[in-house]
Amino acid sequence: MHFYMKNEAPLTFHVVPMQEEHAELICSWQYDPPYNIYSWLPWEQMKALEVEFGDAQLREEQYAIVLNQDNHVYGFAQYFPLQNVTRIGLGMHPNQCGQGHGKAFVEAIVQEAIRRNPSNEIDLEVLTWNNRAIQVYLKSGFIIQDTYERQTPSGLKPFYCMVYEGPRA
Repeated sequence: MHFYMKNEAPLTFHVVPMQEEHAELICSWQYDPPYNIYSWLPWEQMKALEVEFGDAQLREEQYAIVLNQDNHVYGFAQYFPLQNVTRIGLGMHPNQCGQGHGKAFVEAIVQEAIRRNPSNEIDLEVLTWNNRAIQVYLKSGFIIQDTYERQTPSGLKPFYCMVYEGPRA
């Protein structure tokens, strides 16, 4: 467990294009249950199947890496274009989850979404049981707009659609 001194500066994050070595690294991340549903296929399978960031064109167009101020990989983001909406997907390195940096992490991802498409609404989908993520999204300026069921690899699951209503600094 990491304890922070009162004078320790908060982490800052920046978003950069995802390279193949980043994609391969993300595939090695293993989350503890129940979050293990967020783990990816092995990199060689992702590439062979050309799914998500295993597809070079999709990786270039939609995916980014989130680095901390020391340029360490902290997580990733996807910017999925819909009509007048940027739907974000994101994942934090499993060792960094629950450490108190979620709000700054999400804010960096949102600011990049605004930079890419300033007039678009920004939303995301989150499983309704994922309270840890939902609390971070609420603190980051999102509100729950809708609830629906969506097909997942393990069957039909309930999701919230959360919409960003925070500042566009």
